[in-house]
Formats: sequence, structure tokens, C-alpha cells
Amino acid sequence: MVGLDCSTVGTVDLNDLELFVAVVETESFSIAARRLGVPKSSVSRGVARLESAMRRSLFHRTTRRVSVSASGKALYEKVRAEIASLRCSVGELPTVEEEPSGPLRVTVVSDMSEYMAELVARFAARYRSVDVDVRLTNEYVDLVAEGIDVALRFATKRLKDSTMQARRLGPSRVAVYAAPSYLLQRGTPRTPADLDKHEWVVHRRVPELVLENDGRRASVVTRGRVSADSLSFIREAVVSGAGIGYLTPSMVESDVEAGKLVRVLPGWSCLISHLWAVWPGARKTPRTVAAFVDFVADSLKARPMG
Repeated sequence: MVGLDCSTVGTVDLNDLELFVAVVETESFSIAARRLGVPKSSVSRGVARLESAMRRSLFHRTTRRVSVSASGKALYEKVRAEIASLRCSVGELPTVEEEPSGPLRVTVVSDMSEYMAELVARFAARYRSVDVDVRLTNEYVDLVAEGIDVALRFATKRLKDSTMQARRLGPSRVAVYAAPSYLLQRGTPRTPADLDKHEWVVHRRVPELVLENDGRRASVVTRGRVSADSLSFIREAVVSGAGIGYLTPSMVESDVEAGKLVRVLPGWSCLISHLWAVWPGARKTPRTVAAFVDFVADSLKARPMG
């Protein structure tokens, strides 16, 4: 076997060594290129660079075949095991990195605080290498400027921003609720038309509802002396007897069970929006963001907000 004097060898690219090994093992530049999924010209250039660095010819080339030279055989024997080991190690990297890890900065509308607290707790329990930092706000947040990884936002249509990626997670439906004390004083509505006679705790952003029930529709304009832009505030005001209001069923489950709220007009509800996950655009979604978005989507399927 011909020996190799490493002191005379120039800088060697590991990619070129992999190309070289493939040519030795297939005895063909074309077959090696197909095996590696690269153009034949890339294989030829890689081997040429390696021969230049080694300062010797590694193959004997004829019009019909390619055969490894004595120097090529010596090099192959020295590097084949290492190249195979590196290939195996690189192949295992996706599996090693499959588990999400690192910080995850999320912004969520304040009205979802209770729902998201329980969801984030379950997410953190599943992915113990992820640190979740939640920012609650009803204001628009510049995700890039604020260093936010993903936002959960309500919108009726897909966000038109080419710099962002978005995924619709699920619908947000609301129903009408009131405190027993209010109903005892003002009476219980029996039809959507009866709602016009009642005092509302008004949501300023959506003052009109289109209630639906088994194909039937009814438009309702909400009127009242108390108004707000937060469902959380409206919930507390309705529980306190200030009037009737619309809320997401998941938001008031505990209040209904405790007898603090009663659903008015059971069966009637209104689709007011959809929940979207939005994150800064990139060729590949970060693993932590993808895991979180999938987790939220699956949670909403199992337990819808409305």
C-alpha cells in the first residue's frame, strides 16, 4: 500500500472526501452523483479539488471506466470509516433535535388569559426544555421589533402581510349570558327579538351580533350604559348584574357551573372571529414555534373556545 505524507497535503474539504468515497465505492462519477443527489459536474470538481490538495492523482480515467489509483486506495482505506461515521452522525441530528428547546416568546390577547394559562401549563409540562414567556395585551405588537416568536390574534380574514406566516387555528363563537339576579329583575329573553328590550354590557368593537341557530339567523344591536373593549371586563360586569352580554362558552364554564351566570337563548350563538397564529416569516418555521402552534390547534379541536 502506498503511504500518504500528511505534511505535504493542503487544505481538504470534508465534502470533497465524501464525493471521493462515493466514486471509489461506485466506480463511476455518474452513479456517485446520483447516489449523493448532486450534479455529475459537482462530483468531478470535488475530486479535482481533492487531487489538487493531495498533490497526486486519485483515479485512473479512461473513456469507459474509472479506477482508483494506488494513492486513491491508500486514502480510501484511511478515510472511509470516518466518512461513514460522520454520515451516520449527521443523519441522526434531526432525531436529536426533534424535541423543541429554548425560549419561546408568545403574545396573546388579554381576554384569553385564563384559557391560555391552562394551555401553556400543559405545553410546558410536555416540552420541559422550552421556557415560555407570555405577554398579554390587546394592542397590536410588532413581532420583529419586540422579539416575539409567535402571536395569537383574532381576525375575521387572513392577515395580509408577506413578512409573516399565519395559520388559522379555530373559530371563536360567543353566546349570550346574564346573572340570575339580573334575569330575576328584568325577565328571561325567549327569542332573539326579546334581546332588544334588555340592558347590555356592550363590547365597543362588535356592537352588533348575527345570532345563528340551526340555519336561522337574527341580527341584534347591543345597547347599554356600560361598554368596554375587553371580554374579561364584560364578564365581570355581567356576573355583577350590570346587564346581559356575549361571551365565549369556554370563558364562563366555571361561572355557569357555580350558578353565577346563565346562558340566555340556549342553542343560539354568533361567530365573531377566528383565532390565528402569526409568526415572522422564514423559510422554515422554528421547531419551538411549530410545536406550540400545533399544540394550540390540537387543544382547540379537543376543547373549542365557543
